[in-house]
Amino acid sequence: MQTLPRKLYLAQQVRELDRIAIEDCGMKGIKLMRTAAAAVFQYIQQHYTQTKHIAVFCGSGNNAGDGYFIALLALQANFKVSVYSIGSVEKLTSDALIAYQDYKKQGGSTYSSQTLTQTPDLIIDALLETGLTRDISGTYAEAVKIINQTPCPVIAVDIPSGIHADTGCMMGSAVKADATVSFIGLKQGLFTGTALDYCGKLIFDDLNVPKEVFTRVQYSSERLEKTILPPRLRNSHKGNFGHVLIIGGDTGFSGAARLAAESALRSGAGLVSLATHPSHASLLNIGRFELMCHGIEQPSQLQALLEKATVIVIGTGLGQKQWGKSLFDVIINSTLPMIVDADGLNLLAQSPNYNNNRIITPHPKEAARLLNCSTTEISENRFLAVKKIQSRYGGVCLLKGAGTLISDADELFINTTGNAGMATAGMGDVLAGIIGGLVAQGLSLTTATTTASYIHGAAADLAAVDGERGLLASDLMPYIRKLVN
Repeated sequence: MQTLPRKLYLAQQVRELDRIAIEDCGMKGIKLMRTAAAAVFQYIQQHYTQTKHIAVFCGSGNNAGDGYFIALLALQANFKVSVYSIGSVEKLTSDALIAYQDYKKQGGSTYSSQTLTQTPDLIIDALLETGLTRDISGTYAEAVKIINQTPCPVIAVDIPSGIHADTGCMMGSAVKADATVSFIGLKQGLFTGTALDYCGKLIFDDLNVPKEVFTRVQYSSERLEKTILPPRLRNSHKGNFGHVLIIGGDTGFSGAARLAAESALRSGAGLVSLATHPSHASLLNIGRFELMCHGIEQPSQLQALLEKATVIVIGTGLGQKQWGKSLFDVIINSTLPMIVDADGLNLLAQSPNYNNNRIITPHPKEAARLLNCSTTEISENRFLAVKKIQSRYGGVCLLKGAGTLISDADELFINTTGNAGMATAGMGDVLAGIIGGLVAQGLSLTTATTTASYIHGAAADLAAVDGERGLLASDLMPYIRKLVN
């Protein structure tokens, strides 16, 4: 087993990797299948040491071949093995058929019934493979239901049956696995949306495919890893690290702007100014004296602040009333780098324009407004959605949610840090502030966005050590400081 690679692929791209390995590099398909089965069986022996009875659910595609070879290895190791053949074994071809025949020659038995004869210690899901394009139905749907209702751990082979390899969506129903052992190339759909609740622990094995194979196939997206920011020179001053201008905080929403401003400071910005509603401007630096807070009544009052700013963050607590809209209308055409969040996005959706010098950070509902579609359409293909938003509005787009996606004009990234405790008010404001703070320090829009996303999730993971429920956005502040260092 290997550490997870950064490069992620579409199902078709993985099939191309497989084809090149077999046709151009002389690797036998049957050997790849046996190696995949051995990888899964090794994982079972290492992590499920008390297992005596294994049930394997096999379909009628290539993934079934992996399942039959796993069953064969288990049989040879004196496990009790029950194989449930869903669909017709007559449909098995090529290497999968050989795997089935080898298992039967060893004395293995198969069951066509979908009623388990006995509750196993472990289930292997080898029902469906990465080419799934329509909802599961019939006997396969029944098999998925039985697997999910059986009280034992489940290991998925390559991908949980029912999860779309490219989008991470559930196709009608899906196997809920405790672990997924994926091969050759990691499928991008495993890292975002619904898939995150179905894959369990992800394990990867490249099946010893030569490295040259991977140079011949373009990957679709990239998994984020930690970025190490450069050390600061001793002879530095606050002017070297930029001036963030946060614009937001209408009456009743002052906390959002304060969170963004403080996280910009904690991420290392040299100076942070907060332009907010006059009714509470004098209160927002209580307990955080380093913030420079300004009550703004009219948009014309922003001019002096804009002249000093390095980057703008607009939208956190901005609201959509006349006060917020008037500020937005002036700021949206600024030539300064800009992060547009929250109500800034809602206002942008009402008057769309294109700008390559900004970062937009929608959650799914805001994304739907930006594309004039439903949130269901966003969730059905988050990858397509983030690309569409970036193409329509320019710059960099960060689509929030489990498995945050980030797209610029050339690349697509997936962030895997973070947890369900982040589903609480103010988390997006903190993220916007971190991005602003990193842009102020000279990072490119893309690097600032990817780095901030990783840090934001990682800070939440550290803050959630004692539990996800009750996690507050402000709990992230000390960990943001730790991680940027």
